[in-house]
Amino acid sequence: MSVPASPKYVARIVRLLDVFEQLKAHPHGVPLRRLAEECGIPADELREDLLAYYTADPGDWLLGLTRRHVLEWSSSDTDPEDIDPRDAAVVRLIDEPSDLGVEYLSADELALVYTAAVAALDLAGPDGDDPLEEAIDVIVDTMFGSGGPAGPPGWRPPYLVDLQRASTERRKVRIVYSRQWEAGVFEKVVEPWRLVQTSVRGWEIDAGPVGDNGTLRSYLLSNVRSVEVLDETFEPPGDADRLLAAQRRTTSVRMELPHQARWSLDEYAESSAVIADADETFIADLELLEPVGWRVGLLMLAGGDGTRVLSPAGLVSEGPALARRLLDHHRS
Repeated sequence: MSVPASPKYVARIVRLLDVFEQLKAHPHGVPLRRLAEECGIPADELREDLLAYYTADPGDWLLGLTRRHVLEWSSSDTDPEDIDPRDAAVVRLIDEPSDLGVEYLSADELALVYTAAVAALDLAGPDGDDPLEEAIDVIVDTMFGSGGPAGPPGWRPPYLVDLQRASTERRKVRIVYSRQWEAGVFEKVVEPWRLVQTSVRGWEIDAGPVGDNGTLRSYLLSNVRSVEVLDETFEPPGDADRLLAAQRRTTSVRMELPHQARWSLDEYAESSAVIADADETFIADLELLEPVGWRVGLLMLAGGDGTRVLSPAGLVSEGPALARRLLDHHRS
């Protein structure tokens, strides 16, 4: 079974925590459609997630986690005989850990679950997700005990509210920012034109002023170290919509990568489509934001020797050089 390429797969993995918890209330099994209704998930999507969870390569799907649950599939709640899960009507949890299973995970696995859960909660939007917040609390208690550190209010990214207010009121902000593509930290006054919530990288700020090259800058909220909302206001130019659209314009790149680098599609591409699969590699069409060259270089670093740029031609020879520059940068 192919692994879903959608960047939402992290949120869907974390969502299975609630599914397994719901299954505990049905020790004799429950029809899949009823379980889907109780969890608020389309039945076909729930079946797909459960099958992917148990059949995909753990390095791709599970972020290094170990499967701790055993499911029994059957044709009805009175017929316990196992059948093909794709045809099963009833599912039952027959080997379950307690407290969402976190006591059975090692420290590094807990850290992976915590990171994925917080990212998924961020994607839930301003209304939040109470069951997921409770799951995060369980993970924190397991890692640190009852005296563990409390998460930020509502588990929202720091500075998000201040930046949203500054964008609405068109007020400039002074940020301290850790560079994404180069070493170092800088302080700068920017104009927060728009905040964008991406599937994997979280919140980003498309900000002015317009640079000498006629473009805006985008900043990862996760890299912002401090924010000061200033009294000084700004007014976007008349072609602001065009500039904002250009800032999110992508370039199509076709690449061949080894299967173990499939995770990198979600990390560095805005969208991806796998068009061919082989035993050791796959070919995918990727949509990449600027700087395209740097993103290609990062993809090549993630994939290693089995990675090739197939098109556009200008990146075929440039990709390895970019990867070497990035490797030298990270070594230093």
